[in-house]
Amino acid sequence: MEKTHTKSELKFMKASSQSALSWSSTSRGMTKDELKDRLFGKSKASQKSPPRENTKPQDFKLHTQERAIKRAMFNYEVATKLFVIEQQKKQAEKLQKMIEEEEVRLLRKEMIPRAQLMPFFDRPFFPQRSSRPLTVPREPSFHMRNGKCGGCNISCNGLYSFQGSHGGLNAIK
Repeated sequence: MEKTHTKSELKFMKASSQSALSWSSTSRGMTKDELKDRLFGKSKASQKSPPRENTKPQDFKLHTQERAIKRAMFNYEVATKLFVIEQQKKQAEKLQKMIEEEEVRLLRKEMIPRAQLMPFFDRPFFPQRSSRPLTVPREPSFHMRNGKCGGCNISCNGLYSFQGSHGGLNAIK
């Protein structure tokens, strides 16, 4: 009677044996041990692959150097354009200054007083009729407009109206 089992021990043994069965076999019928052997076999085979050669790092090219070159070329182009524009402005100013100096020289030359020619007294003078039309004289208008009278209380329109006072004045022909 050395084996005395209690109910709790029996329950424990049944539970452990069922879990061992579920762990030891898969749905295909392979045991866990066989699966472990296969997995370890694959890992051992992968560990035995031939050693790789030492690799040398490749030189990498930064884009900053390319950008610096492009930027330098762009700055050079901008500087040359500005230089050309400045030269054109200087040329235009120089040309304008020469034109102005020539105009001033011609104006000064015209401003020099010259003596008039002596009239020819041996030939008679016959004046020629002008082709310009004659001017038509008008009567002066002394009419004061509103607001120019200053501070007077009396209406200025009737005091100084000379237009209608002399009906007989007409344009001289």
